[in-house]
Amino acid sequence: GNQCIVVAIDAKKVSAAGEADRWEIFTHGGREKTGIDAVDFAARMVDRGAGEILLTSMDRDGTKAGYDIALTRAVADAVRAPVIASGGVGTLDHLVEGIRDGHAGAVLAASIFHFGTYSIAE
Repeated sequence: GNQCIVVAIDAKKVSAAGEADRWEIFTHGGREKTGIDAVDFAARMVDRGAGEILLTSMDRDGTKAGYDIALTRAVADAVRAPVIASGGVGTLDHLVEGIRDGHAGAVLAASIFHFGTYSIAE
């Protein structure tokens, strides 16, 4: 089914004078801006059949400061498909926050396991 179709979005917060902050899709590891609004794009992709959204905050990726909860919640609340939060996990509490506060359907973490901060069993 459509749960096999996962759209990956790398997003960064952008600001423009006189406008509210928003998140834009970036490519090339967060170096190239596209001008595409991340929340709108996620909604369009789900409307076209995507079954999940893998959402990475390029602002938080590698920081160990936790997910960008506002970004995760904005996308999760805008789509009717599960959102996988990614980017920024530094503690096990961050995993809980991604689901509880960010409304994510699942959470992704890598560095805290790769570098031995936590074990999978924890």
